[in-house]
Amino acid sequence: MRILIEQSQLIYFIAASAALTLLPGPDILFVITQSISQGKKAGIATASGLCTGVLAHTTAAALGVSALVYKSALAFEIVKYAGAAYLLYLAWHALKESEELISSAPVRENNTFALYKRGIFMNVLNPKVALFFLAFLPQFVNIDSGNVPMQMIFLGIIFMVQAWLIFSAVSVFAGTVGERIIQKPGVGRYINWGKAGIFTFIGIKLALTHK
Repeated sequence: MRILIEQSQLIYFIAASAALTLLPGPDILFVITQSISQGKKAGIATASGLCTGVLAHTTAAALGVSALVYKSALAFEIVKYAGAAYLLYLAWHALKESEELISSAPVRENNTFALYKRGIFMNVLNPKVALFFLAFLPQFVNIDSGNVPMQMIFLGIIFMVQAWLIFSAVSVFAGTVGERIIQKPGVGRYINWGKAGIFTFIGIKLALTHK
């Protein structure tokens, strides 16, 4: 039976993926802000959504969809501005939240699912993520093993799993920090302002993105 990915190559891929996941970026900032303001469970739900988006981008890259988006200036702009608009909407929503942090009470199931969907939307509506996987995954593909799309999907799943583990650990840590500061009067307002600022920054940065 032909091996898709050599063990040494797989270990190198996991190490590179973990390093990239830990770098300060929109995804990890998104997880941290949700965890601090709404608790570790909310952070894990958000992380799960982001990682589901990774699977979507991986499949798109393997099937050539990402390449088509990259080649089409119009498609790239549509996805980019849709993602930026969504992040600005989240910033506006954060400003409307009350001072009381949701992390002071259990996260309801419907809120958990909403955060999961929010993570998916943020990831899928970022064309830079699609281009990242389009450039990153092929570096670890073994052409001689054949079935390149399957190799890319397999690598994408590995990336998704390690990202979820790291983001979940970050969620637990950030959620613990959030639990320790929610008792301070008025802190909820500042955290919500901070969330709005981060979402606005990420949204504007995405809107100014070029290929």
